[in-house]
Amino acid sequence: MGIKIIEENKQFHLFNSKISYVLKVNSENEIEQLYFGNYINVEQVIENGQTMGIRPLCCNLKEDENFTKELALLEYPSFGSGDFKYPAYEILQENGSRISNLKYVSNSIYKGKKDIPGLPASYVNADSEADTLEIVCEDKAVGLEVTLYYTIWEDYPVVCRHARLKNIGNQKIEIERALSCNIDFPDNEYNWMHFEGAWGRERYPVERDVSTGITAIESMRGHSSANYNPFVIIKRKNTDEKNGEAFGVNLVYSGNFIAQCQADPYGKLRFSMGINPQWFKWELNANDIFDTPEVVISHTACGLNDLSNTIHRFMNNQMVRSTYKNKPRPILLNNWEATEMDFTEESILKIAKKGKEAGVELFVLDDGWFGKRNNDYAGLGDWFVNTNKLPEGIKGLSEKINDMGLKFGIWIEPEMVNEDSDLYRAHPDWILGDPNQPNTLGRHQMVLDYSKKEVVDNIFQQLYAIIVNANISYIKWDMNRSITECYSIGKEASQQGKIYHKYILGVYDLYERLRTAFPDILFESCASGGARFDAGMLYYAPQAWCSDDTDAVERIKIQYGTSYGYPISMVGSHVSASPNQQTGRNTDIRTRANVAYYGTFGYELDLNELSEEEFSEVKRQIEFMKEYREVFQYGRYYRLRSPFENNTAAWMVVSEDKNTAIVSVFKKYKTPNMGLERIKLQGLDAAKQYLVNDKRKAYGDYLMEYGVASMDSDELWFESDEDFSSKLYVLKAHVTK
Repeated sequence: MGIKIIEENKQFHLFNSKISYVLKVNSENEIEQLYFGNYINVEQVIENGQTMGIRPLCCNLKEDENFTKELALLEYPSFGSGDFKYPAYEILQENGSRISNLKYVSNSIYKGKKDIPGLPASYVNADSEADTLEIVCEDKAVGLEVTLYYTIWEDYPVVCRHARLKNIGNQKIEIERALSCNIDFPDNEYNWMHFEGAWGRERYPVERDVSTGITAIESMRGHSSANYNPFVIIKRKNTDEKNGEAFGVNLVYSGNFIAQCQADPYGKLRFSMGINPQWFKWELNANDIFDTPEVVISHTACGLNDLSNTIHRFMNNQMVRSTYKNKPRPILLNNWEATEMDFTEESILKIAKKGKEAGVELFVLDDGWFGKRNNDYAGLGDWFVNTNKLPEGIKGLSEKINDMGLKFGIWIEPEMVNEDSDLYRAHPDWILGDPNQPNTLGRHQMVLDYSKKEVVDNIFQQLYAIIVNANISYIKWDMNRSITECYSIGKEASQQGKIYHKYILGVYDLYERLRTAFPDILFESCASGGARFDAGMLYYAPQAWCSDDTDAVERIKIQYGTSYGYPISMVGSHVSASPNQQTGRNTDIRTRANVAYYGTFGYELDLNELSEEEFSEVKRQIEFMKEYREVFQYGRYYRLRSPFENNTAAWMVVSEDKNTAIVSVFKKYKTPNMGLERIKLQGLDAAKQYLVNDKRKAYGDYLMEYGVASMDSDELWFESDEDFSSKLYVLKAHVTK
C-alpha cells in the first residue's frame, strides 16, 4: 500500500496489492485520471490513452491546439471551458458568471485519514491502515480553492474520495453543484446496476446498458429514499456473481443525492455522485468552507460476490462507530405488530416474559409510550412518558424488564412533530413549511426544522432526560415521512438553498450527541423500513430496519438486493406473525426464520399467541441463532440463485476459517413433476471434507462443483408440500478423530 509520485511526469499512483488509481497533472495544469483498476507496477509511467488534437466542434485553448477538455479524462471537471458533459461542481459568481478553471497548486501525502467535519465517513483504527493524498487546486479569478481527497487502504481494493471547496477571494460565491466524485472511464463498455423500489419492496436490483446518453437515479425527498438507494455498481457487460470487473460506489450520505452516468459520442463514460444539485445553493463568504460527503469506491476483478464481500468487510471495520462494531447482535422481541399503540404495562410485561422464556435477550417497546400518543394524530415531539400506560415510567418498566434478565429498548421518532402536541403549540415556527402555503402531511405529521440548532438542542434535551434515568440498551430511531415544503421559517432568502443539507447535518448532529452521551446503546435506524438505508446511517447506527414488509417471501428479494451493497450485520430482520400483516400471506414459521437468520434476527409478534408446537420451534430457532449468529452476521456471504429470475432462490454464509457454512434454499411455488435441482455452493475450502446437517460427508470441491440437491429430503430439517417452503443446510468441516 502506498502513494508514489513520479515527479518527471507529475503522476500520482495510489496502490495496494489489488488495485491502482493513477492521476496526473496535465499540460494545462489540471488533474486527469489515467487509470483505475487492477494493480499495475508502480514504476510504470502511464501513457495518456486519449486521442488528442483538433477535432471538428471540439474546443481548445489557442495556446495548445492538441488539448481539448472534451476528450480528456477529468477528475473534477468544471462548467464552460470546452467540456460539454455535466460538471462535478458549479459556482455562481457575483458578476453572474459560472465559468471556472481549476489549476493544480500543490499536494500532500500522509498516513491515516482525516475526519470530515459534521459528516459521517470511513475512518482508520490505526494510521498504518491507509494513506491519503490531498491535491489542492484553485481558480484565482473566481477566488475558489478545491482540495481533492483520496484515501487508499491496505486491506481493501477501495478508494475513498471527497472534496472541500473554500472561498479564498474577497467576493461572495455561491455553490450550485458540488459532487463528491467524478470518474471518467476511457470506454463505455459497462452496464449500470442500481437498487430501486418503494415502501415494502426496497432495493430491487435493476441493470441497464450505459453505452449511450444519460443514466441517472436521484432522491429529492430529503432522505436517501426507498425509491433509489445511494449505491450503484458500474460493471463490465459480461460480469456476473463469480467473474468479471465491477466498481461499487457507496455515497456516505442520507439526504438528497444524485448518481449519474453520461456516455459521450467518443466512447467515454463519466460517472458522478454526490448531493443532488436540485434546490441546493450554498453561499460561501471569504474563508468559508464546504465539505462534500464521502464516496467509497470498491473494485473487483472477480465478480459481484467478491465486490459485495469487500464492501461488507469495509463497512463493518471502517464505517461502523459503535460499541457493537463486529459484535453479535442481541436477539430481540418487538411489540409493534403484537399491540401497535394499544398496550398497558401489564400487557407489555406479559409479552416480554414469554420472550424471556423463549430465550430472547432484548425487549423493545415500540411507538405509543410518550405524550398523548394513542394514534398517529398526536404526541410526536412530546418526549415524556404517558403514565396512563406506564405508571412507573420508562425507568420503572426498564427495571422490571431487566429483572426478568432482559435488556430493554425503546422506539423514537425525533425528527417529526404532530400538530396535536405541546411542542408544536409552543413552537409552530419549528417545522419546515412556508407560512403562505398549506402544509402537506405524512402519517399525520410534520417535519421538524433540523437546520435550526435550537430545535436539535430541544429534542436532545428531552431524549437525554428519558435515557439518562432508565437502563436503555437499544434505541430504534424511526423517520416516517419525506420532506415537503422545504422552507425554514425566519431565515433569509439566501439561506433557503441550504436547508435540505443542513437538515441532514442536524440529524447527524443529534445522532453524534446521543452516541457520545450513551456509547453503550445499540442504535437501529429506520425510515418506514428501508427509506434511509445508507452508509451515512450505518456510521451511527450499525443496523437498520431493512423494510416494514416482514413477509418472508418478500424479504427474500429485499434482503437479496440489499446484500449487494451493505453488510448482513446491518440488516434488521424479524420473524413476524402469519398471516403476514403487510401481505396477508401464510408462511411456515421455519421459513420465516430461515430468511430472518441472515441479519440481526428477532421477533415481531406476541409469542403468547403461538401454539405449543410453534413456541417450541421458536425456542429451537433462538438456540440455533445464538450458536451461529457470528457466522450469519460476519461470515462471507454468497448469492447462489436470484429470486428475481428463478422460482428457487438460495444464498449462504461461510465463516472466515471456512470451517462452518450455512445454506438456505427457498422455493416460492410448489411445481409438479420437476427435475432435480442442484445448488452449487461457494466459498468453501475445496480440500476440506464437510459434514452436511450431521448426516453425510462431502468435500468442498464436490459441493462447489457438483452442488447439493435442493429437493433431497434426506438433507433437510423438514420437508413441505406447501408453497413458500425453505430448506437449510449446516456444513461443518469434518475432523477425523
